[in-house]
Amino acid sequence: MPSTIVEPNRIIEDAVVRKDASAKDKLLDKAFALAFGGLVYAQIWEDPVVDMEGLAIQPDSRVMCIASGSCNALSYLTANPAQVTAVDLNKAHVALGQLKITAIKHLPNYERFQRFFGHADHKENKAVYKEMIAPHLDMASRKYWEKRDIRGRKRISYFTKGLYRKGLLGNFIGLAHLFAKLYKVDLNHLLEAETIEEQRAVFETELAPVFDKKFVRWLTDQPASLFGLGIPPAQFDELAGDERMAEVLRRRLEKLACDFEIKDNYFAWQAFGRGYDRKEEAPLPPYLQRQNWDIMRERVDRLDVVRSNMVEWIGDREEASMDRFVLLDAQDWMNDTQLDELWSRITRASRPGARVLFRTAAEPSLLPGRLNDAILSKWRYLDETSADLTARDRSSIYGGVHLYELA
Repeated sequence: MPSTIVEPNRIIEDAVVRKDASAKDKLLDKAFALAFGGLVYAQIWEDPVVDMEGLAIQPDSRVMCIASGSCNALSYLTANPAQVTAVDLNKAHVALGQLKITAIKHLPNYERFQRFFGHADHKENKAVYKEMIAPHLDMASRKYWEKRDIRGRKRISYFTKGLYRKGLLGNFIGLAHLFAKLYKVDLNHLLEAETIEEQRAVFETELAPVFDKKFVRWLTDQPASLFGLGIPPAQFDELAGDERMAEVLRRRLEKLACDFEIKDNYFAWQAFGRGYDRKEEAPLPPYLQRQNWDIMRERVDRLDVVRSNMVEWIGDREEASMDRFVLLDAQDWMNDTQLDELWSRITRASRPGARVLFRTAAEPSLLPGRLNDAILSKWRYLDETSADLTARDRSSIYGGVHLYELA
């Protein structure tokens, strides 16, 4: 099979930089690629609960996903698959996934694990890492966490100062909180709401008016303003469509703030509280829930986190050897040729009944009219299920969740 895949250290830039763009737009694309090279997501922003419902993972399922923060890759283990492989080109994300796997294997109990990855800001975590995790961690991941960042601090110190305030997304959320203070918006009011009605009242009276401010409308019209959400310039255009970006963001934030009870939505806590709630009954990703600790210990060996090009990794699988693929929003970055190559490899590697789940910035699936019909015809779009998953995705930042099944 002819390959158009590039070397791993250039894949982000080659995927993002538009070949036919103006010099100004190419410069913007390269700036995004540079920003995306470090830690982006301390927590993945796709809802694993709706993922698992859509994927319908079976005991013999072999699952491939993009790692990101590895929250979902670990959470999929609660569905009891045979194997999960989390693939990512970002070395920071791979190091974070390996850190979580090693901690599950070697920390003595749930409480210690929860304080390290749930609270992620205790001073003791530095010693816990040194004594209980580091001796068992692979050298590449250990080198990453013990190397100093641009401020001269070892990266492992993130777990003593608040991991979820770090990375590209953490910094973006921090900047959003700063703007909220400037406009005299107290985001704690939303976290303190006891009903959805109260949540909506807070949103409509305090948050929604911010998107009418001239400066906010101008700022959000600049593609670079959304780099912190992991949105490259090309995806920015898809997300905005014919609207001002401020309107699109207002609707997405409204869904996050108003469509789900705060007590059940850890994504809302990350957005409005910059961390997880600390109550005993706090909403958490499945891998961090107390009830799943024994399951994580029992099944963690079924998860591999590898640094690799997703398309190349899929191409290296044996024919008819995989069952589930989770592509996040990676296809929003791809041109038609890249989509054809990705899906031809997925089709070849898929067993009967295989499913592919992905998200898009805009609402509709991007495959019709772009993916080669000879490839697309082999797959059935589960439209009703996709619409249901989209409506129930608590992360709320994507336009659509899409599910395809090998026909």
